[in-house]
Order: sequence, then structure tokens, then C-alpha cells
Amino acid sequence: MEHRTADESRAAKIAYHLVPIPVWEERGDGESYLPEAFEQDGFIHTTNGLDPLIEVANMFYTGDDRPYMVLVLDTTKITSELRYDDEGQVYPHIYGPLNTDAVIGTLVVDRADAGAFTGIRAE
Repeated sequence: MEHRTADESRAAKIAYHLVPIPVWEERGDGESYLPEAFEQDGFIHTTNGLDPLIEVANMFYTGDDRPYMVLVLDTTKITSELRYDDEGQVYPHIYGPLNTDAVIGTLVVDRADAGAFTGIRAE
């Protein structure tokens, strides 16, 4: 379930979604899930590859000190529209709720004391 590069992840039909643990605990126990930023963004951010996910996390979330986790998504099971809006096809967006039966696993996020994301790994 750990695909480091976008190409590996895309070939395996796996996408990853970074989520604060308290948000997933509050919103992830139903049949569908919407992240905090869905109303503002209009889609759910996901990433192909764990290496690009760490890069994005360090660009946008180092100031958020909540603990994070990664949802492993089987893209063949996602029922809302999934499309790439970037040329490199690294960042698939889900245009609608994520059906939680597409979540096939979770990964642990490691962070440094200053908030930097340092790694993602299996439990």
C-alpha cells in the first residue's frame, strides 16, 4: 500500500488523502466523508505517491499542529468523479463525497517537533 512515486501509485490505482486525525474521527465513520476544506475548494485533494504528499504537506500544513494520518484510497471504488486537473497527473481531485468503502487502509504520519512532515509509513 506504500507507493512512493506518482507513477507507482497511479499504476496501482491508489491515491492518498492527508487528513487531521480528529477530522477523520469526527467525519469518517459514515458511508461518505467530506474534508474541512470541501466547501471552499469544491473537491477533495488526493495525491498519487507518498513522496509528493509529503512535499504538499510541508508546503501547506506545517503550521497545523494537529496529528495527521493518511487514507489509502482504491481509486476504482470511488463513486464520485475523480479527475486530474494537473498536467503531471499527480494530484487527482474527487468532485463529491468520498465513499468510505474506498478507504482500504491508513498510514501513520511522522513529524518533526517544528511541524515538518518527515515520513509516512504503515502502522
